[in-house]
Amino acid sequence: MKFTLSWLKDHLETEESLDEILYALTDLGLEVEEVEDRGARLSTFTLAKVLHAEQHPDADKLRVCRVLTDEGEKQIVCGAPNARAGITVVLCKPGDYVPGIDVTLGVGKIRGVESHGMMASERELELSDEHNGIIELPSGEVGERFVDWLAKNRPDTVDPMIYIKITPNRPDALGVRGLARDLAARGLGRLKPQAIEPVKGSFQSPIGVTIDASLKETGCPLFAGRLIRGVKNGPSPEWLQHRLKAIGLRPISALVDITNFFTFDQNRPLHVFDADKVKGGLRIHPATGGEVLEALDERSYTFRPGMMVISDDQGPESIAGVMGGAPSGCSEETVNVFLESAYWDPITIATTGRALKIHSDARYRFERGVDPEFTLPGLELATRMILDLCGGEASDVVMDGAVPVVNRSYRLDPERVVSLVGMNIPEGEQRATLEALGFTLKGDMATPPSWRPDIQGEADLIEEVARIASLTKLEGKPMRRARPGVPKPILTPMQMREKAARRMLAGLGYNECVTYSFIDGASAALFGGGAAATRIENPISSEMTHMRPDLLPGLLQAAARNQARGFADLALFEVGPAFSGGEPGDQALQATGLLVGATAPRDPYGSRRVADIYDAKADAEAVLAALGAPARMQITRKVADWWHPGRSGVMGLGPNALCAFGEVHPKVLRAMDVKGPAVAFTVFVDAVPFPKAKTATRAALGMSDLQAVERDFAFVVGKDVEALALVNAAQGADKALIEAVRVFDEFSGEKAEAQMGAGKKSLAITVRLQPRDKTLTDEQIEAVSAKIVEKVAKATGGALRG
Repeated sequence: MKFTLSWLKDHLETEESLDEILYALTDLGLEVEEVEDRGARLSTFTLAKVLHAEQHPDADKLRVCRVLTDEGEKQIVCGAPNARAGITVVLCKPGDYVPGIDVTLGVGKIRGVESHGMMASERELELSDEHNGIIELPSGEVGERFVDWLAKNRPDTVDPMIYIKITPNRPDALGVRGLARDLAARGLGRLKPQAIEPVKGSFQSPIGVTIDASLKETGCPLFAGRLIRGVKNGPSPEWLQHRLKAIGLRPISALVDITNFFTFDQNRPLHVFDADKVKGGLRIHPATGGEVLEALDERSYTFRPGMMVISDDQGPESIAGVMGGAPSGCSEETVNVFLESAYWDPITIATTGRALKIHSDARYRFERGVDPEFTLPGLELATRMILDLCGGEASDVVMDGAVPVVNRSYRLDPERVVSLVGMNIPEGEQRATLEALGFTLKGDMATPPSWRPDIQGEADLIEEVARIASLTKLEGKPMRRARPGVPKPILTPMQMREKAARRMLAGLGYNECVTYSFIDGASAALFGGGAAATRIENPISSEMTHMRPDLLPGLLQAAARNQARGFADLALFEVGPAFSGGEPGDQALQATGLLVGATAPRDPYGSRRVADIYDAKADAEAVLAALGAPARMQITRKVADWWHPGRSGVMGLGPNALCAFGEVHPKVLRAMDVKGPAVAFTVFVDAVPFPKAKTATRAALGMSDLQAVERDFAFVVGKDVEALALVNAAQGADKALIEAVRVFDEFSGEKAEAQMGAGKKSLAITVRLQPRDKTLTDEQIEAVSAKIVEKVAKATGGALRG
C-alpha cells in the first residue's frame, strides 16, 4: 500500500512529524517498508533568472545565456527551444547530481563555449516525462530553493511517499482513510469527517443490472451503478495526476483516474463502462466456459465454467471484480459512462484471479474483503467527483441485490486485557479506543464496523485495544510460581532416555536422520516385518506400505542415496519407534547407528581404516552407559537374520537383550543397494532397566585406591569352543572381585593340534582382580584362580594348559 503524506492529511488532521507517523504505523502493525523523500534529491537546486540569451556561434540549436544566480551572473549554454530572457528557471550548478540523467555536473565547454551548469527540464528532475523545454516558473525569487518553491506551489511533487506492508487480515488498511483512522485512534490527530451527499438523479438509467440467482449468496450480493451522460473525458487535473504518479500509477484519463483514486483513497474499487458501447443491460452470471474477453491489459482471457462474468446482450464485458474489458473501456471520445460499484465474494474473486493469473488492484482488494456497507456511499462519492471534474448529469441509481448482513457482537471484558496481554488499561480507555476505530458499544457488547472482517471474537477486541495502546508498553514480569523451589521435571523418564541417547550419538560423531515410519513391504520383510498386521490401510505411496519393524531399513536407504551422490563414508543414527504389530503396545523405542566406509579421511599416517564390528560395539556400549545400563553384560550370538552370523552379537542381562551389534548381512546390503561392508548397532531403549532407587542425582562413581592384580590363564579347549563362552565363565567366578576378562591370545591350527591333540586349541585370557576393602593376599588370589579354572572347565570342558 502506497500513499503520500499530504494524501494522508486529507483525512487526518495532525501536526505530528513524518518520523512520528512512520513509527506509529509500524507500531500499529502496519509495517513501513520504504519511505521515498522526493524533496531530498531536489534540495540542491535553486531558482535563477535568464537575463540575456543569444545564438551560439557554432551551433544552430544552442543558445548562450547569461543567468542571474545567488552567486552572481553565470554563463550557461542551453539547447532548450524556450530558453529566452526574462524567464525564471531551475538551476543545476556544477557539483549537483541530476537524477533524470544520472550525471553529476561540472564546468564544461560546449562547442568551444564555457558553461557553468544547466537549466533543467521536468524529466531531468524526474518530475514528469516533459522534456520539450526547460522549466518556466511563474514566480519565485533568485536563489530560492526549488524544493521550497514546490512545497508552496506544487506540494504533491515533493510529498514523501510511504510504502507499508499490509497483512491479509487488514483489508481496511488498503485505503488511506483506514490508515488515518488507526493513527487518529492512536492519538496522532483527528479523523476528518467525511460528508457523503447523495447525488439526485435527473433521469432513469437506460442500462439496468441483474444478478443471476445462483450468485446472490456466494458471488455478488450487491451490484449497483448509474449512467452519467454528457461527460468530457480529458486529462485529469494536476493534483489527481500527482497523487497517482506519486504511488507509481500512470494517469490515463479523468474517468479512469477517478476510479483509481477511490481504490487507494477509500479501498473502494470501481469500474466505468463506455455506456455507448454497452448493448442492453448488464448481467452478472457464471460463465458457461469457453467465452473469450480482451481485458484492459490488452490480453485475451478464456473463461472456465463457473467464473463470474459481467455481460451485456453482445457477450462478456468485464471479468467481475478482477479487470474490465477492452470492448467497453473508456477513451477520450467517451461522452456517456456507466459507473459501477459492487460487492464481490472474496473467495470467488481469488479463485478467478488465480486461475486466470491476473494481478490487479481490484482483485487484490476484493479477495481480502472490502467494506460491503460502503458500496453505495462509494458510488455517490465517485459520482460527485466525476460531475465536478468531467461535467455531465447523473441518472438514478440502479441496483440488484442487497448489502450483505455482517453484523456481529462480542462481549468486551476489560479484565481480559491483563490476562491475555498483560497490560493494565482502564476500561474507559478501552471503550474509547474501540469507538475511535468505528466499533459500536452497547453495554458490555461491542459490534465491529463493517470494514473489519478480521474481528471474529472477544480476543480480537482485546488485540485491538492492546495494538492501539502499543505493545511496546509491555513490561517483563516473572511468572508466578504455584510453589517455591525447583519445579518438577516435565519430561518422562523415557523421554529423558531418548534425549540422552540422541545427545550421545551426536557426540560420537554420527549425523541424525529422521526417516518415515513407513517402508516398503520388501524392505520390511528383510527385517522380520511385512506382516498384514503392520500394513497401512491407505498408504500414501507404494514405498510406504508397512510400519517399519526396525530403524535399520531407513538408515540403509539413506546410506544408499548418499552413496549414489558420491558420499562413501557415513555415520548415521536415528532414535525412534519400531513396530512389531498393529496394536498400540506393539512398538518399542530404538536407538540405531550405522557406519559405512572408513573411520577417517585419507592421510599420510595410515590412520584410515574400514569401520568394523568393534567400532559398532564400542559406540553401542557408550549409548548403553548413557542410558544407565549396567557395565557388565553378557554377549551371545543369538542375532536376527539381518545380521552377519559370524560377525555380530547381542549384549544383554540374561534373557533380556539390550543391544544387537555387528556387520549387516551381505544379502541385506545387496537388497538395499548399499555398497558394503556396513556395521551397525540397535539399542533397545525400552529394555534397559531403570535403577531401583529413584534419586535426583547420578550414583557416585565407585573408585578403589587398592592396587589391582592381573593373572593370565591359558586353557586347552575344543576348537569349536567360542572365546565368548570362556570369557563369560571366567567372569562369573567372582562377580564382585573380577573387574574385567579379556582374550589376548589364540593358538590353533595344525601345530596346535600336534601339541595338544586333534580338535584342540589354546585360548589365553587375562583376568583383572580389583579389591575394594583390602589388598589381596596370595591365598585369596589362588582361591579366585581355582574358581576361574573350575568355572571354565565346567562351561567349556577345557583344562588349564600345562
